[in-house]
Amino acid sequence: MAKSPLDWSQRYEQLLQTAQNPLLKDFYQQAFTNQTAPLKDVPFVALDFETTGLDANSDDIVSVGLVPFNVNRIYCKESRHWVVQPRRDLSEESIVIHGITHSEVDEAPDLNRILAPLLDALKGKVVVVHYAAIERHFFYNALLMRIKEGIEFALVDTMEIERRALKARQGLLGRLFNSKLGSLRLSDTRERYSLPLYQNHNALTDALATAELLQAQLSYHYRSDTPLSEIWL
Repeated sequence: MAKSPLDWSQRYEQLLQTAQNPLLKDFYQQAFTNQTAPLKDVPFVALDFETTGLDANSDDIVSVGLVPFNVNRIYCKESRHWVVQPRRDLSEESIVIHGITHSEVDEAPDLNRILAPLLDALKGKVVVVHYAAIERHFFYNALLMRIKEGIEFALVDTMEIERRALKARQGLLGRLFNSKLGSLRLSDTRERYSLPLYQNHNALTDALATAELLQAQLSYHYRSDTPLSEIWL
């Protein structure tokens, strides 16, 4: 995988200087910035959001799941899951997908109320997601709406890792004839590594599924001493 075009060590320092919210300042100050660290030494945390829809500019977060892990172990006891009250209406389509109802969100806290423990669980670790646009953009806009400043963070995207792995397997002839790469959905990607089938669209379950997937991908495609810079974005 190509190296990240962004120097996250420098970017986190810039963000630390400009952030106004003390929780964000603490998050940036304790960010994991060692891009030369071997993958076997990197502390990861898988993150997943369920949302009211797919547009980060008009939808909002309804649940958060996270699971800390490394290349060898998943720390299930340290996993967290929150249902939160979105500042957008739930659509019937989203309820069908994630199963979170109006009554559940009516009784749930706003994201502001869980921001401290959420950032505490993420700081000092490298965030792992399946499809960066969801978690990165939704989190930024959710905080911009609530505390008037967004959040930026380095991450590893298991979807992007899989896209590049499939492209490498496709070879020159496949690219010449524009053959399809195959599905990049989380469940379909897990199936390629013989990982068990989980029910989709629960934030905690999807975070666990993403953590397991990255472990499998790194085992198949990378050496344990590969530097973090090869896979983070």
